[in-house]
Amino acid sequence: VQVLTRANCPLRQPMPQDGPMQATDLRGYYAASAPPAPPRLALRGNVTADVCVVGAGFTGLAAALELAKAGAKTIVLESQSVAFAASGRNGGQIHTGLRKDQDELEAWLGPVHAHDLWNLTEESKALLRSHVAEYGIDCALKSGLVIAAHNDAALNALTADTEHLAAHYGYTEARMLDAGETARALGTNAYPGARMDMGGGHLHPLAYARGMANAAEQAGAIIHEHSRALAYEEDGNRVIVKTAHGSVTAGKLILACDAFCGEIAPQLAPYIGHVESFIIATQPLSDALNESVLPCDAAVADTRHVLDYYRKSADQRMLFAGRESYWNIPKDVAALVGPRMRHVFPQLAKSKIQFGWHGTVGITRTRMPHMGQLSPRVLFAHGYSGQGVALANIGGKLMAEAALGNSERFNVFARVPAQKFPGGQILRKPLITAALLWFKLMDAL
Repeated sequence: VQVLTRANCPLRQPMPQDGPMQATDLRGYYAASAPPAPPRLALRGNVTADVCVVGAGFTGLAAALELAKAGAKTIVLESQSVAFAASGRNGGQIHTGLRKDQDELEAWLGPVHAHDLWNLTEESKALLRSHVAEYGIDCALKSGLVIAAHNDAALNALTADTEHLAAHYGYTEARMLDAGETARALGTNAYPGARMDMGGGHLHPLAYARGMANAAEQAGAIIHEHSRALAYEEDGNRVIVKTAHGSVTAGKLILACDAFCGEIAPQLAPYIGHVESFIIATQPLSDALNESVLPCDAAVADTRHVLDYYRKSADQRMLFAGRESYWNIPKDVAALVGPRMRHVFPQLAKSKIQFGWHGTVGITRTRMPHMGQLSPRVLFAHGYSGQGVALANIGGKLMAEAALGNSERFNVFARVPAQKFPGGQILRKPLITAALLWFKLMDAL
């Protein structure tokens, strides 16, 4: 896999020419094409704040922005750099709803709670788009998300869900496509049908996160990079968060570390599963290929448990993710994901793969976001299970509201029952691995 050698990306010029790429070392296409980020100093010494936010991904940045706008002195601690983990490495897809369909949620939680969750997920998409518009974030935001059925049973379920959303939630942004319409929209005959959702969409995630960081700082938040939160302790009416070279004493603490929340709060570890996701990016497609491959220019996710998801970038590359790892991290991402891309799009057989990267996704046993409080002063949100591009924004906003004294909306998510992964500290990872491999086997049936 080679890094990009053409300087034609609209988000950043020129791209680096560093020779052979090590997929496990470099951050891939997003880091090469995003606007440059200003350096941010590590925390040195002991400081005070109204709220300390741990994690500068989508959740932490959304929380910091809301807090700073409300006048709260806000300090963000980031162990690496802004959006270094999943927020800067994901598929950039904006999904509607949650991983569970609304009829499932109604049966599980009751219709009132299910409707309240739906309203917040719809707000999450609107919030993201308002951030882009209000702060002028250049992140190639586009509308359109296709959910592609991988078999007839999945197509029937997708049709029923689409009809349910229209009838009971008034959601009219989605419509079903038959096999012919799907083939024309996507440029592949791999699916018996699909749902086109114009309420969904896609963007350049790292560019969005860097824009959010700038907006939060302009509002008054302070972001310290390379400042890993090592531990925290509560002392009366304050929380003290310690780093290698300093500490933050604050009235409230927000944990926005997603898959890594368990490192600072071990009591959350049983609720967090780690899945490694892999993405490749081709060279810019020729005009002919660009017209034949994904001509609708929407993002696509299929209905498998171990799904394919893909989209085209602003400079006409195919960005394709089609494999997951639960144990070892393969060194050759192109060899892992490339065959899936070529299976879906045989016309890309000769397209050069120029980037390959991976990121850790936090999942929950219920596939629902896990939000709550460890104490009256410590809030957390994690486990968006692959749909965090939109949901993390509302997660951050809701935690900010709760930290400022209004937890009513935050509790809509906090009331969702969470389930621990089985196995304890030693056996949890092998058992999660076995379960996910079972789902992968079921996808093939």
